[in-house]
Amino acid sequence: MIHDAKLMAELAAETPAAEVPAVLANVSRRAILGGLGAFVLALSLPEHARAEEAKKEAPKFGADGMPHGWRDDPKVFVAIAQDGTVTVTNHRSDMGQGVRTSVAFVVADELEADWDKVKVVQAWGDEERFGNQDTDGSRSLRHFFQHFRHAGAAARLMLREAAAKQWGVPVAEVTAQNHVLTHAKSKRQLGYGEVAAAAAELPVPARESVKLKPASDFRYIGKGKIGLIDNRDITTGKAIYGLDTRLDGMLYALVARPPVYGGKVASFDDTEAKKVPGVVKIFKIDGGQIPSEFMPLGGVAVVAKNTWAAMKGRDALKITWDDGPNAQYDTDAFRQELEKAVRAPGKVVRNQGDVDGAMAKAKKRVTAEYFVPHLVQAPMEPPAAVAWVKDGACEAWACTQGPQAAHDRLVKALKLPADKVKVNVTLLGGGFGRKSKPDYVVEAALCSQAVGGVPVKLTWTREDDIHHGYYHTISVERLEAGLDEKGMPVAWLHRSAAPTIGSIFAPDPKHELPFELGMGLVNTPFNLPNIRLENPEAAAHVRIGWFRSVSNIPHAFAIQSFVAELAHEAGRDPKDYLLDLIGPARTIDPTSIGDVWNHGEDPKLYPIDTGRLRRVIETTANGIGWGRKLAKGRGLGIAGHYSFVTYTSVAAEVEVSDKGQVSVKKVHIAIDCGPQVNPERVRSQMEGAVVMGMGLALTSEITFKDGRAQQNNFDGYEIIRIDASPEVVVHLLPNPDYNAPLGGVGEPGVPPVAPAIANAVFAATGRRVRQLPIRDQLSA
Repeated sequence: MIHDAKLMAELAAETPAAEVPAVLANVSRRAILGGLGAFVLALSLPEHARAEEAKKEAPKFGADGMPHGWRDDPKVFVAIAQDGTVTVTNHRSDMGQGVRTSVAFVVADELEADWDKVKVVQAWGDEERFGNQDTDGSRSLRHFFQHFRHAGAAARLMLREAAAKQWGVPVAEVTAQNHVLTHAKSKRQLGYGEVAAAAAELPVPARESVKLKPASDFRYIGKGKIGLIDNRDITTGKAIYGLDTRLDGMLYALVARPPVYGGKVASFDDTEAKKVPGVVKIFKIDGGQIPSEFMPLGGVAVVAKNTWAAMKGRDALKITWDDGPNAQYDTDAFRQELEKAVRAPGKVVRNQGDVDGAMAKAKKRVTAEYFVPHLVQAPMEPPAAVAWVKDGACEAWACTQGPQAAHDRLVKALKLPADKVKVNVTLLGGGFGRKSKPDYVVEAALCSQAVGGVPVKLTWTREDDIHHGYYHTISVERLEAGLDEKGMPVAWLHRSAAPTIGSIFAPDPKHELPFELGMGLVNTPFNLPNIRLENPEAAAHVRIGWFRSVSNIPHAFAIQSFVAELAHEAGRDPKDYLLDLIGPARTIDPTSIGDVWNHGEDPKLYPIDTGRLRRVIETTANGIGWGRKLAKGRGLGIAGHYSFVTYTSVAAEVEVSDKGQVSVKKVHIAIDCGPQVNPERVRSQMEGAVVMGMGLALTSEITFKDGRAQQNNFDGYEIIRIDASPEVVVHLLPNPDYNAPLGGVGEPGVPPVAPAIANAVFAATGRRVRQLPIRDQLSA
C-alpha cells in the first residue's frame, strides 16, 4: 500500500508539547535520555548534517525512503546505558506484523548484543529525523534492512574502538561478542555499558569502514527462534494501543458523520443530546468536500466525560442530511455500469503484437467476467486517537500507519506551525491500510480545540468503521483469449474497470493509476505472443483507499481463475497449464511490459523472475499432493501471483456439501521474498493472509444502496471465524544471500488465496465461481 498524497495528486493530474504518559513508549529523545538514566551512545545523523539536510530542496528522499545524504549514517537510534541495556528506536508502525522485533533483530545481531538486554521504543512522527515512516507497501525491512545492519555494525565498531583505546591495543585485536568486548592476548574483558560513554565521544565511522557480519555468524537474523519482543506485554494486556491511551482530565468524543460520501449537515437539533448526563459540548465539523483526501468527512461531534455518554448523546441528535452527489449510489446498479464498460474498448495500458488479428484466427475464443465487491479493512482495533491542543501546540497519540501524514493534516486543520505539532505512534490493533488515513486524528484534534485545551480521545465504533471507511475498490474484470489447436492462448485481452484511489486526492480521473495497474495487470508475466490490456473508465462514489494487497486482489482473482478455465477448455491439468503460460525461467524488465511503477523499486534490482514464480507454484502443488484422488465433493485448486516484488502461491483443498456450503480443509502457501529476516513473522503473516483471503473468497462484502453502506457490524460484514480456519502449511523458500534485495511480506500472501479456493470449488463441483464472495452461490 502507498499513501503519499503529494505523489498521488501528481499521478492523478523536538517540539514543545504535552507530557507523554509514562505507560507509552513513544517518547522524545530527551525523554529517552531521562528514562534510561544514562544515555551514553546514540547513533544518528549529526546535528550539523541534519541542519544542512533540512536546507536541501526537493526531492528530499530517495526511492528507498531514506533522506538524501543519510545513507552513510546509522538510521535507527541505538542507545546503550551504563548497565548495558540497548534501546533501539523503531521508526515504522507495528500493527501485528512484528516490525519492532524484526528491526531489533537486525540491529542487535550486527551489534552483537545479548537479546535479553535489548529494548525497543517507538519513534514519534518526524520525517526529517527518521525518513519515510509510512508503514505500507510491505517495504519496512525491504528499504531499511541494510541501513539497520550498518547502524548495529557501526555501533559495534565504536565500542571496539573505545575498548582498544582504553587498553592501548590495536582495534583489530578487540572482538565483540554477546555484549562483551574481549582482548584475547591479555584476556581482558569489558561489558558494553562500561565503554559506551567513551564510544559515544567517537565520530561515527565512515560507511566503507564498517564491516558487516557474514550470514554464517548471524545469531538472530534468519533464525526465527525468538518471539515478539513485546509479546508478554501484548498477551498480558500491558501493551498500549490507540484505544488504551489515557491522559489526566481527558474527555471522550464520537462524531455523527454523513451517511453518504460527499454529504453535509443541512441542520441539526441537539436539544435532547444536551440533556444526556456527561455531555460537555456539541459542535459541527465541516466536511463533505470531494475529493476528501485524508480530512474528516464532517458531521456533528459530541464531547463528553466518558465514551458511553458521548454515544448516547450522539444517538439523541436529530440531524437532517444533505446527501450530496452520491445519494443514488447503488452497488448492484453500478456493477451493471462496470460490466457495460468492460464490454467496450477502453484506455489501452499495454499492447503487444496483434491481438485482434490473432483473435480472429484463433480456433476457439473463451470469455469470462469476474466481480469483486467493495471491502472494508475492519481492523480489530477501530480508528482511535487522543489529541491535546493547548497553548498554540498540538500533541496526538494515535494508532496510525502514517504519522507524517497525520502531522501534516493536523497542521492544515488547526492552522498551526509545523514545529508545534507532534504525533506519537502507539501499537496498532491491525491496520490493513485503513490507519494510513488520519482523518480520525484530525477529528480528535478538532474536538480538543473546541473544548479549549483539554485532551480528547476520539473513538470510532465498529459501525462507524464500516459505514465511513476508505473502501477497497469494486471491480469488474473481463478476459478474453483466443486459443490455438493445442488450447494455448495466441491472443489475450483483459479489461479492468475499477474506481481509483486517486479519486480521493484530485477530481476523479476515472482510470486506475500506474501503481494500481502495476498490481498484477500490466505486469502479467505470461509468455504470450499477443496481449492487450485495457482500463475503461469507472467513477468513484465512495472513499476508495488502500486495503491489504490493494488492486492485486481483483487482478489475481480474475487472471488465475481464467487460467484454470482455459486449462479446462484445453483438457489440461490446471497447474501444468499455468506453468506453461508462465513459460521458461527468465527475467523480465517490468518497464518493458508497461509497468512504470514496479512497486517503487529499481527494475534492475527487481526484475520479474518467472523462475521464482514457477518455483512457488511447484512447491505448493507438491505440498498439497497435487493430482491425488479425492472423495466426492472435494477438489484442489491452485494459483500464483507476483506482488510487492515477492512471489507467492496457494494450493487449496475444499469440500462442498450437498447443500452447497464451502469449507476449506487445507491450504499450502509458499513465499519467495528473498532473504528472510524473521522467518517466524513471515510464517505468521502467511497464515494470517490465508485466513484473510478466505474471508474475501467466502463471506466479506460491502454493498451500498441510496449511497449508504448496508452492513453495520460483523453480523453483516462477515469475516472468517476461528472454527472455519483450515490446516495451513507455510513453505518459506530459502535465500541465504543477505546481500540480495529483500521482497515484501505483509501483503503478497493475500491475492492467490481466493482464486485457489474458487478453482478448487470447480474441481469439486464443476461449477465456476466468477464473483466474490461465494457465500450461498452454490446452494442457490
